Amino acid sequence: MDVYGDDEFLPSPASRQLLIEHARTVAELADRHALTLESILATLRSRRLDDHAARQAAIDIAASAMVGLRMTTDRQRSAMLEPVVGAFARLRSDLRPLVRHSDLDVQFVEPPATGRALPGEIAHEARAIVRNAVLAFVDQGETRRVRIQWDCDGLNLLIGIRDDGRGELTGHDDSLRPIAERVSALGGTLAVSSTSGWGSELSIRLPLDPPPVPEALDQTVTLTAREREVLTLLAGGARNRAIAEQLAISDNTVKFHVSNLLRKVGVQTRMELAALSRGQWTAVSVDGSYPVG
Repeated sequence: MDVYGDDEFLPSPASRQLLIEHARTVAELADRHALTLESILATLRSRRLDDHAARQAAIDIAASAMVGLRMTTDRQRSAMLEPVVGAFARLRSDLRPLVRHSDLDVQFVEPPATGRALPGEIAHEARAIVRNAVLAFVDQGETRRVRIQWDCDGLNLLIGIRDDGRGELTGHDDSLRPIAERVSALGGTLAVSSTSGWGSELSIRLPLDPPPVPEALDQTVTLTAREREVLTLLAGGARNRAIAEQLAISDNTVKFHVSNLLRKVGVQTRMELAALSRGQWTAVSVDGSYPVG
């Protein structure tokens, strides 16, 4: 049995600070959730409101809390670091149910243990990208084996995903659009190569450091006050229904404002719009022609 000194288990000062900040964030979220639940219960129990008014008020409180939660967790995720080996181990765990209940053989090529730690947001999005890619390959109908490889060159997380299917996947395939949008939002690149009868391969590069922040949207694009409100909520992760409830407008009005924002900014997806509003967007290339704006 190996014996280690007590100092082997002491985290570094930086790690201790991250743990303290994480504990503080969790405590603040717990207090905020308790306040939200108490507010909803008080609204639903109120004798001063009829059923419709109480239900609408409770929906408004919940929608506002969800937007705030999304913004807080996004900030926390971007502040945390995950060792590349640990992030890859979580990916294997995420894919285990798919492997267990299907004939799919998923092969993992472990990243170097010395690779740079990944920002929490990159680790989270990388796992989501791989999960979506595996499902896209499975949807082709003839995939029996998928090979997943991660590597880190110090500046980028490099992801390779290859299957043994028909080899007909292209950059224009609709199943790749969610992946392309995620890669685009992170300022990365995505390339697709296929060989008929031999399978397809995705090569993804995700930068570990954020790109230079461009000028704020309101300095480069003329936006109305309402468009700024919609953009702020959209960038926080709110969907149209939540935005409508938060701003007390209809779903169709939200769609109208989102459409205007996409046109004014010159992008095609909500994710690109949200990323650009946070200064995180750069164009992505998929086979050199994927229409991402």
